[in-house]
Amino acid sequence: MSSDSSLPKVQCPNHPDALLVEDYRAGDMICPECGLVVGDRVIDVGSEWRTFSNEKATKDPSRVGDAQNPLLNGGDLTTMISKGTGAASFDEFGNNKYQNRRTMSSSDRAMLNAFKEITTMADRINLPRNIIDRTNNLFKQVYEQKSLKGRSNDAIASACLYIACRQEGVPRTFKEICAVSRISKKEIGRCFKLILKALETSVDLITTGDFMSRFCSNLGLPKQVQMAATYIARKAVELDLVPGRSPISVAAAAIYMASQASAEKKTQKEIGDIAGVADVTIRQSYRLIYPRAADLFPPDFKFDTPVDKLPQL
Repeated sequence: MSSDSSLPKVQCPNHPDALLVEDYRAGDMICPECGLVVGDRVIDVGSEWRTFSNEKATKDPSRVGDAQNPLLNGGDLTTMISKGTGAASFDEFGNNKYQNRRTMSSSDRAMLNAFKEITTMADRINLPRNIIDRTNNLFKQVYEQKSLKGRSNDAIASACLYIACRQEGVPRTFKEICAVSRISKKEIGRCFKLILKALETSVDLITTGDFMSRFCSNLGLPKQVQMAATYIARKAVELDLVPGRSPISVAAAAIYMASQASAEKKTQKEIGDIAGVADVTIRQSYRLIYPRAADLFPPDFKFDTPVDKLPQL
């Protein structure tokens, strides 16, 4: 037996098949055949105001307030009382009788400011909403544990954004986070390690492939060069040609090698500006992979410059 059949059905006892008419003004359900009021006090779920075409949308007629924020204590269920205008709104001394409770705690105020800063930073580097939500949750956990006392909230927020990007599979470099915040790279790195320890969480290791598509896209390189650079970087790691090198510097060196072998050549400075690494870092990684260049390119790569004509640096 279905659950729908157990629910009581509102219908006219004399005309059970008749379609009832709802009187919105009175809140009644009326049988159109005999006029019997079958149900009364029906709740109107429609809007409580009417909007006309010639009205200016300067005021919001809604009286339900903002959306609930579960990250704040009490869900941010507050009521704001507007400033009084009539004589009944003031006492004999001219003070407002009804005032807003100025009781937002300092912790809620600090978290709100941090959430605004997180949203601003995420918007600057075009991060989606799910990363912002994860960052807010991470910040709330760290703030409530009070395990990072003495660290600025902006530094904690920046580190939480970096962790959220890593956990969501769209990692950003420390320099990219540093560029949209007011915190130094060193301070963000310190907070990053402290947060991982405090929350007992972890992040996946970054690889060269995490950054390759974004770097190549920003450089305006074609798909063939991007695929070759990805192949070169992965092969260099498999052959253990770049021990101790960061994935970002290896990716930059692979992009440089692939671009130099193609018609779309890019300089070390152009790649370094996009990847956030110095020219000398790219050269050092490139020198490590250059001796095995012939083994690193994919078999179907179309060379514009042969391997033996690649720059030796």
